[in-house]
Amino acid sequence: MLGNGIGWRARARLSAAAVALGVLAAGATATGATAASATSASVTTASSGPVVATAGGAVRGMATGAADEFLGIPYAAPPVGSLRWRPPQRAARWHGVRDATQFGPHCAQSVSPFGQASTSEDCLYLNVFSPPGSTRANHRLPVMVWIHGGALVTGESNDYDPAKLVGNDAIVVTINYRLGALGFLAHPALASHPGGPSGDYGLMDQQAALRWVQRNIGQFGGDPRNVTIFGESAGGLSVLSQLASPGARGLFAKAIVESGAYNLTQAPLATAEAAGEAFATSAGCASQTAACLRSLPVATILANQTATGYTPDIDGQVLTQSIGTALSSGQFNRVPVIDGTNHDEWRLFVAESGLEGAPVTAANYQSMIASTLGVTPAIAAVIAAQYPLSAYPSPSVALGAVGTDAIFACPALTVDNSVSKYVPTFAYEFNDENAPELFLPPVSFPYGAAHASELQYLFGLPNAVPLSSAQQQLAAAMQGYWTNFAKRGFPSSFGEPNWPHFDSAGQQMISLIPPQPQAETDFAAEHNCAFWALAG
Repeated sequence: MLGNGIGWRARARLSAAAVALGVLAAGATATGATAASATSASVTTASSGPVVATAGGAVRGMATGAADEFLGIPYAAPPVGSLRWRPPQRAARWHGVRDATQFGPHCAQSVSPFGQASTSEDCLYLNVFSPPGSTRANHRLPVMVWIHGGALVTGESNDYDPAKLVGNDAIVVTINYRLGALGFLAHPALASHPGGPSGDYGLMDQQAALRWVQRNIGQFGGDPRNVTIFGESAGGLSVLSQLASPGARGLFAKAIVESGAYNLTQAPLATAEAAGEAFATSAGCASQTAACLRSLPVATILANQTATGYTPDIDGQVLTQSIGTALSSGQFNRVPVIDGTNHDEWRLFVAESGLEGAPVTAANYQSMIASTLGVTPAIAAVIAAQYPLSAYPSPSVALGAVGTDAIFACPALTVDNSVSKYVPTFAYEFNDENAPELFLPPVSFPYGAAHASELQYLFGLPNAVPLSSAQQQLAAAMQGYWTNFAKRGFPSSFGEPNWPHFDSAGQQMISLIPPQPQAETDFAAEHNCAFWALAG
């Protein structure tokens, strides 16, 4: 028994450890589209393609056959100059017909296996993908708004092709939002008033995009009363944040969380602002003034921000309490929820660490547990006894199990148990042990169903590889579940394996395994969640 060895402080360190090794979402080595600057010749009256009148002006998209696509639509004013580190403002109207056939710039970030380098602050754009002809018909189709992941420091909307979801008669909107320090820096000088909220600008951007959807999606054939938000990794954490945020109330009707439960305890504003002051000093603003911070070059901000990721803070406005507290008390936006994880989440980060020169060995296994979870050597020894090397084919796989269970699986079960008391809840585990690994090269151990490996089963990705026939069957089932949920609030339909409601008594969920999903009832036991409950 660990007693108080891992309490709330350690849970915070667990979450920080998840980010520290890069809890990154997929997506990002290349894309076929070229980003178009908002200040370039983006307004025209010539060309062909479907035209839609939005509140900001008309946009002309393109018909690809699989979908009508409207790319690079501004949903907020560029957050530059005096608007840096301020809540998003309404985008300026335009005259004529705006070309919407190229993606807008994506938000400032350093290059990584999970995102394309950018120094653009002018990045608050979204993309609408609708079934062919839906803009010309009197449709009220379900709307799915995708929030990309990337540890809140990397990623972009244009890596995710939702054609298969659109083919199931859904409209999909993908969005950019401010990342890294530009999106999540809290600092007293940036507060709207002394002691007032600062930070969480990226979450504010997401809400601004959802307000744009409420105002405009009907013109594309969508139903603003039937909006589902969904996201993976930091995008899943964003979905949980919007569930907990008073400001998001009424902006969506359903929520899907993929691998997002890794950070259920947020830092208080004072802690986040202290980190912001340290950032200001390192970036050359020892004066700690807003004027200095807003004059910093983007390159300086990227060079001095926390490279391992950001998490939201309890800023007092966007978030008034920690996510876990809001969910367990029922003080959240009560909508139906899908929540899930992948069977081998942490193996991605074990592989990343090994590729960077820090492999797991029998000799350093306990110290790797300690550094991964932020615990003492004594506690690491207790955890190692629960996860003995003799039970696993390699030390890497053993550490992968530790990280998966402590950081992803059991926190997800906590979310399931919390929200199912108040709203219809559907839980899953993605279980394709042969899922392609798209973002890192082969290593000495199998990746299994690693973090982000389910994304190719829902989206077309720029670095995708062909799926086997059994995997294609699973992908079709998953696409059906996701869009059924968006349409009706429950994922099952006739002819598909039933996906049961989750409740804390039976803890039933579905195992997404090829070729056909199956019921799963031993998730808690398989992931040692009773042990981690004692550890907490």
